Amino acid sequence: MLHVLCQLSMLAGYATVVASLVYSAVALVRVALFRTQSPRPAAFRPPITVLKPVCGLEPRLYENLRSFCAQDYPEFQILFGVRDAHDPAIPVIERLIREFPERSAALVIDPRVIGSNYKISNLANMIGRARYDFLAISDADCKVGRHYLAEVAAVFADPKVGAVTCLYRGTPVGKRLADRLGAMFINEWFLPSVLVALMSEPLEYCFGATMAVRREALDAIGGIEALSSYLADDHMLGRLVAASGYRVALARHIVEIAINEPSLKSLFRHELRWARTMRAVRPRGYALSFVTDAVPIALLVAIATGLHSSGLILVGVALALRVLMHFAAHAALGSKDVLWPWLVPVRDLLTFAIRAASFVGRRVEWRQQKFSVQSDGQMVIYNGRASEVPQ
Repeated sequence: MLHVLCQLSMLAGYATVVASLVYSAVALVRVALFRTQSPRPAAFRPPITVLKPVCGLEPRLYENLRSFCAQDYPEFQILFGVRDAHDPAIPVIERLIREFPERSAALVIDPRVIGSNYKISNLANMIGRARYDFLAISDADCKVGRHYLAEVAAVFADPKVGAVTCLYRGTPVGKRLADRLGAMFINEWFLPSVLVALMSEPLEYCFGATMAVRREALDAIGGIEALSSYLADDHMLGRLVAASGYRVALARHIVEIAINEPSLKSLFRHELRWARTMRAVRPRGYALSFVTDAVPIALLVAIATGLHSSGLILVGVALALRVLMHFAAHAALGSKDVLWPWLVPVRDLLTFAIRAASFVGRRVEWRQQKFSVQSDGQMVIYNGRASEVPQ
């Protein structure tokens, strides 16, 4: 009986590796076929309000924020929001307001808090000053091209589209190992996983790189305040908009995210927060996401089978596919960063370790505050016991 169980376990292990290799091959094809495209001329160019919540002096902040001011778009308003009157980002914002007077740019300073997500509180404090019925929200670490608003607006030509989002690529701020590994996760795991998922399911979530929304769709879900206690506010915006009867659509623009991780510990905490959040909001999908870890899984199976030649061959195939993904993602995203294929196994083992850690506990750290992520994706302040979300 024990022998039979061992045989079945071995077969299950090999089957899992094969499933991971199939996923890797499909993901590689999807990424290889994915290319950024030149913006298509679009007649639909409604006025848009750009909302930029800011907290602190992010790396490349001036360059990032300026890219939103320098849009080739006929009419838009840009609002910057901070919660603290002494925020070090304010001089940068004031410089941009002086530089682009034609953009109706304004700074909103308001410390009011409506939930545990301070970013959403920041947006809620700004949104009353938004002039237009189309709102484009993105994080402060994002940089976009001159046709960003045009490409996002074009998707709203379909009146059934309530929200629009964009894929993004990670660009290391410096030469630190943590920065490079963080960028690799976004470019070589996040992008392929989204492209594969869209083969079998509709898009029903947004990404923080772009949360563009039709005001009537936002009103239909209860306003921006409906997101005030969710850590994954981008994901929940898309989910709630889709549930209200609108479509969530993807614009072709690729947003650039500045990856700034001071240390490997910082990177681990950041990605663990993301992993535990995804585990909460997409439990079934996240539980199955282990198939994306082809290299670690193949390695575990090879070790479990005594480093048999068949297991080692699977490790080699998994590693080859993964290195090809490294190059394919670099080409598809038009990345200017140096290729680091020897970091692939390091990145994959780190991803596997973070995924394993995400199943042990619900606590996360965000901007020097500890939270517990609940099963519905809401977060509560963590003080060693269950606590109420502050209102």
